[in-house]
Amino acid sequence: MNEITTAKRPPEPDFSAITTEELIAYREAENRFRASSVARAITGEPDPGAAIDWQEIALPGRDLPVRVYRPAPTGDAEAATRTDLPLVVHVHGGGFVGTAVQCDWTNSHLAAQLPALVVSVEHRLLAPGSPLSDAADDGWQVLDHVLRHAAQWGVDPARTAVFGESCGALISALTAIRARDAGLELKAQVLVNPAVDVTETMFDYASIAEYAYSPTPALPLLRLFQRLAVPPGTDADSLSPLYADDLSGLAPALVVVPTQDAVADHGRRYAERLRAAGTSVRISEYAGAKHAFLTLPGVEPQAKAAQAEIVQFLRTALDT
Repeated sequence: MNEITTAKRPPEPDFSAITTEELIAYREAENRFRASSVARAITGEPDPGAAIDWQEIALPGRDLPVRVYRPAPTGDAEAATRTDLPLVVHVHGGGFVGTAVQCDWTNSHLAAQLPALVVSVEHRLLAPGSPLSDAADDGWQVLDHVLRHAAQWGVDPARTAVFGESCGALISALTAIRARDAGLELKAQVLVNPAVDVTETMFDYASIAEYAYSPTPALPLLRLFQRLAVPPGTDADSLSPLYADDLSGLAPALVVVPTQDAVADHGRRYAERLRAAGTSVRISEYAGAKHAFLTLPGVEPQAKAAQAEIVQFLRTALDT
């Protein structure tokens, strides 16, 4: 997969009335933009101390692209040749739109500064016939695959973390639960502006009411996200970390909450549930920051501070 050098951002559609054909056309155009050099002014320039490449992982019934960030010789020369790097499995945000490329700024800095191997999952995007359960399987199966082939990837499986934003944070939270249930001990989970409730109560939060249409029209987008994520007949509770039966024994969590965000209360409530279950959790709120702020350092001034906090949290957790 190659980045596009030039692209124009498409107009945002009416998410409340979008057809399947319009959804596919919109996300293809939007993802071309997010992967373009033009978008770097918004999404940030990668850290030159990290080498970035696409790879494919053979999973049951499919080959899945992952974007891999590794310390480069221009950064930490010793780390570039190490075979015991800590592992961070990352999942981008967007749900029905998005690409790992939009997170190059954050993930390349993690790879260079920790140092660590960062594997970002180019999961199946939500669409009719492609529900959230598919994307959640992609996140879990990438983690499982890399850990089972740790020597080939050059990582220390005992020092592993998961990290995601928005829908990617939802997938990462589900992955952390699955890891615990499978007997895998993760060292950390980083959940940035997580949406952790896709049940009928998804919209029953004060932050949803306050930020439904400001600073952006979030509510129609979230309603489309829910319709695609949990089609009729789906057990929404099983895909909502907030309603997991048991949140004890999970990896220590950093929950990052931008306050001008419709799903801010999702993150706050999940942090409360983790703490009540005895799981170590730190919640960090960024006043005035908007939903996708971490991926928009060119326009969101608090992105750098949040990135630095995530680096320090993971450095401590992964003991690098």
